[in-house]
Amino acid sequence: MITKATLADIPALNLLINSAYRGESSKKGWTTEADLLEGKRTTEEELTQTIQDPKNTILKFTENGKIISSVLLVEKEHQLYLGMLTVSPELQNSGIGRKMLTEAENHAKSLGLNSIIMTVISVREQLIAWYKRNGYEDTGEREAFPQSEIHVNISEKPLEFIYFEKKI
Repeated sequence: MITKATLADIPALNLLINSAYRGESSKKGWTTEADLLEGKRTTEEELTQTIQDPKNTILKFTENGKIISSVLLVEKEHQLYLGMLTVSPELQNSGIGRKMLTEAENHAKSLGLNSIIMTVISVREQLIAWYKRNGYEDTGEREAFPQSEIHVNISEKPLEFIYFEKKI
């Protein structure tokens, strides 16, 4: 069941998101960033601020009382920004991510928005191919990957964000 996350979901969301992006647990799935970045993907504080902003929605996919997937949706001027799409590493490649993309499109339509934008780290070729198969196109826009104590780049390649968009 896909519903809107609340403040009560923050501890579970924080565990899920960090387990899917960073560290050993993330290597069970194909969307890991563990070979590119060290540190945490998010924190409970960041998730709290995110949920408290009325322009933001975090959708969660719950099965048997456990959150197994989530996605951040941010209402921009004329577009919906999609970020932090997460599926539990053990359940990746089962169609859950595609269901979350569909729900994101429904959310955009409910807000009267006709496109979704996102960023993907440039070296994530398999993930980029997946988004392209799901109708997202490279806009040509690039942005330097932020350096911080949270996102510690351990890649030998320079990282940048590639912007993708899907018209809906």
